[in-house]
Amino acid sequence: MLETLPRLQDADLAGKIVLVRVDHNVVKQGIIHDPYRIDATLGTLYYINAKGGKIILMTHVGRPKNKKTGEITISPDTSVRPIVDYLQHKLHIRMQVPDFLPQDTRGYLGVETSINHMIKDLQAGTIDGIYLPNTRWFFGEEAGGDAADRFAHQLAGLADIFVNDAFGSWQPHASTVGITHYLPSYAGFLMQQEIQNLQRVYQAECPFVTVVAGSKFDTKIDSLFALLKRSDYLILGGVIYNAYLCAKYGITIKGISEKDMVAASRFVTYAQKYPGKLVELPLIVESDTLAGRIDGQHRTHDIRKLHRGDELGYVLDIDPASFDEPQVQQIFGRARTIFVNAVMGFTPHFNSGTIALDQLIDANRDAVKLYGGGDTLQELKRLLPGLYIMALDHPKYYIFTGGGAVLKAIETGSPLGLVPITALCEKDNG
Repeated sequence: MLETLPRLQDADLAGKIVLVRVDHNVVKQGIIHDPYRIDATLGTLYYINAKGGKIILMTHVGRPKNKKTGEITISPDTSVRPIVDYLQHKLHIRMQVPDFLPQDTRGYLGVETSINHMIKDLQAGTIDGIYLPNTRWFFGEEAGGDAADRFAHQLAGLADIFVNDAFGSWQPHASTVGITHYLPSYAGFLMQQEIQNLQRVYQAECPFVTVVAGSKFDTKIDSLFALLKRSDYLILGGVIYNAYLCAKYGITIKGISEKDMVAASRFVTYAQKYPGKLVELPLIVESDTLAGRIDGQHRTHDIRKLHRGDELGYVLDIDPASFDEPQVQQIFGRARTIFVNAVMGFTPHFNSGTIALDQLIDANRDAVKLYGGGDTLQELKRLLPGLYIMALDHPKYYIFTGGGAVLKAIETGSPLGLVPITALCEKDNG
């Protein structure tokens, strides 16, 4: 299927400047909370260096662009500086970040020629690497059209070879797709590994159980359609489960938007085509407040005892006893493949449902367990650090670096549904 994917190991790297797109989007308000996605790319970086290549890195960090106004805010909160500090400390290398000047509220309008002095230092070995500023600080990254093409062309002018090792950055932006038009382009080792593990989803050993949660139903509905069709059992959590319960049972839960209700109603109708596949967790935790798990202000409800027209406050978790239900125990106990892109409770205060879910999954020693990235990864590390450490290298576990990318690949039915991967496969490096 991906026989045409150009691989890093096929490239001649000796003496070349190699521009590597990574997904090091792990900084929140200037702090790295989990370096997993950085560490996952170190194999690619080491290989390039060992083969004589000189590395320039780039990633996006956060969302510095205001979607309504289009203004781009350049701030320490979305800087790559913490990533650079981490890499320098971990790898004992010297790495520099170019210091450009924003022209207006559109952020950086391009790559300034001042970077050429830094590239000379890189070639001479005075420094070991360059890390470009946050790609989303550049107007052309997400602009599309001529602006995106101009930015991609400027990026290509910095290097001899492009390597995409950013599976999680699946959006078709200048730094993931546009640049492939101008440079020989290859998939890094992490990208290759993520694609290989997608096959464990596409060709899942059955019974195949999937668990998905999230805060917005409308952004996940197409993925949920695909998962319901592909899975033997699907379990929902988070706000999307709340919206589903409202749509199916005619109850009201505080905080559910009209847009999510419309999407949930569509999903309820679609789920009727697959009776028995969608497994409802029966015990939900209602809270009077979002401020925390406060004594006397939260309680458990059994959805089997609710009536049409009932009104609930905020539903912020799944009661752990839901995972003791005989049907739920049997489904997870017999599973042979489990895909999880889910945090069941409202973090950081409502953790019991997520802990119970992950412990139940781990109790099945025979199943392959595939975890989506993002919040799923961070909460596994925070709540069950021993399980997280074990899962990093266990053959029955795999933790994807990009949960959204995995869902998109499942939705489209192929890694080629991700435009950056298609761009690589269509590239003729001959």
